[in-house]
Amino acid sequence: MGILAGMRVVESSAFVAVPLAGMTLAQMGADVIRFDLPQGGLDYTRWPVTPEGRSLFWAGMNKGKRSVAIDVKTPRGKEIAQEIICAPGDDAGLFITNLATPGWTDHATLSASRGDLVSVTLRGDRHGRPAVDYTVNPAVGFPMATGPEGSAEPVAHVLPAWDAIAGGLVVSGLLAAERFRLRHGTGQAVDLTLKDVAAAMLGHLGIIGEHVVTGTTRGKSGNALYGAYGQDFTCADGARIMIIGLTTRQWQNLLRVTDTTEPMAALAAALGADFKDEGARWKARSAITAILAPWFAARRVAEFAESFDRAGVTWSLFRNFSQAIEEDPDLSPENPIFSEVAQPGIGSYLSPGTPFSFGSAAREPAAPAPLLGQHTEAVLADVARLPAGEIARLFDGGIVAQPSRTALKRAG
Repeated sequence: MGILAGMRVVESSAFVAVPLAGMTLAQMGADVIRFDLPQGGLDYTRWPVTPEGRSLFWAGMNKGKRSVAIDVKTPRGKEIAQEIICAPGDDAGLFITNLATPGWTDHATLSASRGDLVSVTLRGDRHGRPAVDYTVNPAVGFPMATGPEGSAEPVAHVLPAWDAIAGGLVVSGLLAAERFRLRHGTGQAVDLTLKDVAAAMLGHLGIIGEHVVTGTTRGKSGNALYGAYGQDFTCADGARIMIIGLTTRQWQNLLRVTDTTEPMAALAAALGADFKDEGARWKARSAITAILAPWFAARRVAEFAESFDRAGVTWSLFRNFSQAIEEDPDLSPENPIFSEVAQPGIGSYLSPGTPFSFGSAAREPAAPAPLLGQHTEAVLADVARLPAGEIARLFDGGIVAQPSRTALKRAG
């Protein structure tokens, strides 16, 4: 039993942030019910896909949830969806979405049926405009500070960072509002925008203050760690590694194991700098790198990896995704967050469960994503509390859908 066992959350979503939030809640034990169109929604076939066209993205983002396939383009389909969202229960009436529609899934409409409803809505920006990670990121400036030093071209990243952060904040907002409801008995609408997530982080990291106070704009610094010392090096075997000297201890460990304490002291004296100050290391990064680079160029990773780990050096190899999956034990069954999952229609492969470890609740293994509409009949009966005859008519009318009995049996 997960730590959120008993909680029911309904999700209407696409893309990354809100599906990620729902999956996070499901992996902590909540019963997460997502609405799907009978033919699949916006990201049902999103890449990466299997050779047969099955979405590994969709399977990854929806692990452990229940799927109800409803044609919400029909009036009755909309009504059923609202009934599921607003179904009774002290641990129900919780809704997360990035697809809120006025007059249907907005908080004002839904709370008319359940006054203590808690809804969390993620929008693009505060003006009501659509936005995704790949438009928000350029808007706030990060691509112009990413890339080789001296270059002018923007470099966008492949990690949807704002989506990932927003997904965590959707979870936080829901749990905070649910706690408020437990204490005060009232529900509420929680509103969040993707661009505000990025804008807030711009301030949290000091970048807004940097511009306002110093009048400067952060430039590109390649793979260097801004404000301290961190740099990539190519070794004798062609491998590239990242070395970090952020804290004084990290810095001293690095110098000790590379036997560069004396040359660094001489450099500091020549510059009139104190390398115990991380800012001084940042300013002198090129000269520091010039001292360290020959040491790495003369050695293969295997020659120093063990001594680096023993000495407490903070470092890592650069890998591509496949190399990381094949070589890193933290991306293997050795790590208890991972387990083999038999995903219907795709096959068995390693999948992560929750990264949390709670002392009072055992970590559950990862669960597969549902088949599209796998739980339609059960949710209509147990949550919406529709009689069997009406459920049969809804199936006959094409308003709801479910996989064949054979497919359901194979899915377990």
